[in-house]
Amino acid sequence: MASHKENEAWKEADLAEDRSFRPTRAQGSRRKAPFYKVLQGMPIAVDAFRYGAIPGVTAYFLTHAHSDHYTNLSSNWKNGPIYCSGDTANLIIHMLAVDPEWVHPLPMDVPTVVPDTGGVTVTLIEANHCPGSCLFFFEGTQTVHAGDSAFKSPFIGSEKVFRYLHCGDFRASPQHVMHPAVRGKNIDHVYLDTTYLDPKYTFPPQPLVISACAELAKRIVSGELIGAPDTNGKRNSTMDAWVMPSERADDTGVKQSKERMLVVVGTYSIGKERIVKAIAQALGTKVYCDAHKMAILRCQNDPELHALLTKDPSEAGVHLLPLGMIVSDKLKAYVQRFKGVYSRAVGFRPTGWTYTPPSGSDLSQAITSIISRGQSRSFAYADLKPMQKSTYAVQLYGIPYSEHSSFFELTCFAMSCDWVKMIATVNVGNEKSRAKMAKWMERWENEKKRNKEPMVKPRAADYW
Repeated sequence: MASHKENEAWKEADLAEDRSFRPTRAQGSRRKAPFYKVLQGMPIAVDAFRYGAIPGVTAYFLTHAHSDHYTNLSSNWKNGPIYCSGDTANLIIHMLAVDPEWVHPLPMDVPTVVPDTGGVTVTLIEANHCPGSCLFFFEGTQTVHAGDSAFKSPFIGSEKVFRYLHCGDFRASPQHVMHPAVRGKNIDHVYLDTTYLDPKYTFPPQPLVISACAELAKRIVSGELIGAPDTNGKRNSTMDAWVMPSERADDTGVKQSKERMLVVVGTYSIGKERIVKAIAQALGTKVYCDAHKMAILRCQNDPELHALLTKDPSEAGVHLLPLGMIVSDKLKAYVQRFKGVYSRAVGFRPTGWTYTPPSGSDLSQAITSIISRGQSRSFAYADLKPMQKSTYAVQLYGIPYSEHSSFFELTCFAMSCDWVKMIATVNVGNEKSRAKMAKWMERWENEKKRNKEPMVKPRAADYW
């Protein structure tokens, strides 16, 4: 799409997303789908359920089971087949009572022909977001002008094969660009999760944060030294002053204090499970949550997680609560419900929004500097500090953990795959925001032309 046409398409999308619009039951009264919700030249829509029956669309795809992506999907859905991963299929049938007749789970990592799309194939790739989330890699010719946009493609009916990578929500990693379906292929459109496409969001790699949480939880429960000793070798950190020295160790090597410690992890309805598993395994304990959350976790094909779950709160050293419960007063009240079982608690609040960039951060640095600085950062348990309002009874930690890509990871991703155009899918509600993101995409494109390296060398298989 030429630059002028793209600008006009975004203006059209602004009208489609008018928040004052209220659909009625009158014929034709439906919210129109913006161009980035329907693949160009293909009868396929992605995460577009709020727009009802979209003209020309014969296949509706769902990247994952978060509400901002399945808006308006319900038991009343009858507008066409829904394609998604197996876990997402289980979740929307359980949570939304979608009729299984419309739900078509697809295998991961295998090219599959999508019925009634003119031969388009799709490959599902693990998104590194919440359970069941996936990227969709589409390949096929353009056969139809579907959707509500007035801007038509000149390639409809041609034999040219187009490749589209729809990222949904994802935490970019080297495994995405190294995936056999993607590696070495020229991608016409990348529909990019731009949640954190801003250089101020530079939180540390996900695997390092997960292991740091597990190690910190183990040290706190065991009463081990957390902070560095002073010059005389004495414990002197705020965290160490809070920890109660323990008396004995159990079979897992975790020491047990007379005062039993509860670890509470804040989660979304779906998401943050990897932190939960790592902490529970480090402590050698079970995981407790209420029946509603338990049913959602059981929808996921994760035998390792299922083996950790228990309905008995006193049997579990790790409890799961909604993220909003991980505040001092609410957590204190929660622990008091188990008086005589637990006497103190440590709460982990994992969210990327807790991150604050270092003072003096250069937000206009060169692409090469963004990558080198990002790869020089490390993260360990000692980098996690107690939040304000932490007390002897309740200790709180804000965890710089997100299931969306950091700006650094988006940059590495963009520099490591072959693409023609990137289309933002998040924070696109105003022209100023879109222009800011488009500028970074242009800088990535120019840097790729100068730098002949095929990809950014990763530090590990799962992070740059």
